[in-house]
Amino acid sequence: MKRTYFGLSLALALPLAIAGAQAQTELSRNQIIESLQGAETKATITADDLRAQALENIRLHPGDNATTSLPLSEQLAKLRQFNIEIVFDFNSDRIRPESYETVGIIADALHTPYLAGQKFFVVGHTDAKGDREYNLKLSQRRADAVMDALVTTFRVPAERLEAVGLGEEQLRDPSQPYAAVNRRVQLINVGF
Repeated sequence: MKRTYFGLSLALALPLAIAGAQAQTELSRNQIIESLQGAETKATITADDLRAQALENIRLHPGDNATTSLPLSEQLAKLRQFNIEIVFDFNSDRIRPESYETVGIIADALHTPYLAGQKFFVVGHTDAKGDREYNLKLSQRRADAVMDALVTTFRVPAERLEAVGLGEEQLRDPSQPYAAVNRRVQLINVGF
């Protein structure tokens, strides 16, 4: 009952609607660069803060679906980011071959001088299907897989990236908790 797709979000004010794997080829390096560049200071949010808040949200608000946003949501929304869908095998952290081009475009953008020296969270999100704690772990594994591909295959320096899984604790469309738009990985520029 777990999902096949998992999205990626890079800090951006401009939402990118990608419905399926075929649409991923519409993504350009320049879209990513324009969305992510411009971080003026180092963010005060840490990956550990995000992980702790996701677990605390599950503990404080038990149930099948997340009903509240994370306390850091407003701060995260102010950071430069970009959302994109990465396709994974069902209930797995194995990136599907059709998504490697997308991961390569992301890496190409991260290698440009416009984003040089900046650090990014690779944040995994799921929809609300299934157990929330399971979704939290699955989203972490998928964020780790994207980060690993960026580092090992595309040579993005590991010290510039940190993987964070938030499961369903920060839905992109809370009114449709099972929608594909919620299954994403988010790249957030956290500054220098």
